Amino acid sequence: MTDTDDLLLALRATFPGTLIERLGIELLAADDDHVVARMPVAGNTQPHGLLHGGATAALAETVGSFAATIHAGPGRVAVGTELSATHHRSARDGYVTATTTALHRGRSTATFDVAVLDDHGRRVCTARLSCMILERGAGSPA
Repeated sequence: MTDTDDLLLALRATFPGTLIERLGIELLAADDDHVVARMPVAGNTQPHGLLHGGATAALAETVGSFAATIHAGPGRVAVGTELSATHHRSARDGYVTATTTALHRGRSTATFDVAVLDDHGRRVCTARLSCMILERGAGSPA
């Protein structure tokens, strides 16, 4: 098993009982450079049958937070501080896939661009997530 496999397993172990699990998000790849995950459109739509923008934003925040957590390293946690999302087109079926690209990786903050594409490679959403990096312990999440 590689370090990448161990990282994927560790991240996937955090899914049970979370919004990630409820949205059906599947973590496909995670390393120092990119995090990639996909989410089904079915079950994540608004009343008009289109992919819900909130579900897309949750997918973007999920991959961005995982990327920041990987950057933060052992003993540290990353928490989102700002998310912006621009929705370019709708999706009615299939999956959407989100991929991170680092814009800034500092000691106390990290910012990631997140491209969300449909099954045809068309951009559905562009998001940007900024995270604060904290020492694990008093005052930070478990």
